[in-house]
Amino acid sequence: MIELFKLMRNKRMFMLMIGFILFIAVIGYSLSDRKELSLPEKFLKDSSAFVQQWFYKPAGSIAGFFEDIRNLRTIYEENEQLRITAAAYARDKVNYNFIENENKRYKEELSFTKRQKEMYNYNYLIAQVISVSNDANNRTLTINLGSKNGIKPNMAVTTIDGLIGLVSSVTPLTAAVTPITELDEASPTFNSIAVTILGREEESFGILSSYNKESSRVIMSKIAEKDKMDIQDTVITSGNGNVYPRGLIVGTVESKQLGDFGLTYTASVKLSASFDHLTEVFVVQVPELEDTEQ
Repeated sequence: MIELFKLMRNKRMFMLMIGFILFIAVIGYSLSDRKELSLPEKFLKDSSAFVQQWFYKPAGSIAGFFEDIRNLRTIYEENEQLRITAAAYARDKVNYNFIENENKRYKEELSFTKRQKEMYNYNYLIAQVISVSNDANNRTLTINLGSKNGIKPNMAVTTIDGLIGLVSSVTPLTAAVTPITELDEASPTFNSIAVTILGREEESFGILSSYNKESSRVIMSKIAEKDKMDIQDTVITSGNGNVYPRGLIVGTVESKQLGDFGLTYTASVKLSASFDHLTEVFVVQVPELEDTEQ
């Protein structure tokens, strides 16, 4: 007992023992089967939850901020990839459209040459238009075929739609084409175009003598009074005169009126060919004329 009292005099040891006993009691109380928490436990849980919320929200905001930065980086990289893909798509789309249009044009030109060869014994040389001169005194088209390719002056030039003009001069590698829109009876180099009507080649006849720049129509003259030519008839070259080969489409009759002296009629012809954005044309070789010249 004396030793016990001596031990109890030691305050530190006494407080340690009391704390240990309380700790054991609290653990036992906590592990017991209880339906409700004690007031101290409730106070501690509420206090800790209140303190935690002040730390959790800023921590969550900071974590969300860095997560947003990572997401922005990812979105930026994805947008860069999408921009590259969109640019590549736009480039490929342009190339595809160009190739598709070119392929369609070549198919039409091939079909045109086949049809013409079945009708007439002509050779069609495909030429690229490399320049257009808008000189008021010398409007011409320049093509990339010349004398080395068999091109000669006065050869007819056409497109799949209709007659374009006549070769006016030739160099070894290029040729100049005078368009039909430059028809002028007063010109010293004027070549009249003898024409007829498709389907009535033996019944109709006329001469394309000039081009009206105001109405953008070719004037056909010397139409006989009894000629049955009518509006919307298709005008083609007749081959008379040995300059323009026969059968080349020129355009359609748009109007017909009495001539200046009342003996013949004149007509306005709308050209079938368009002179806007010309890329390829055909130079017509007539074997019969080639053999005659030789």
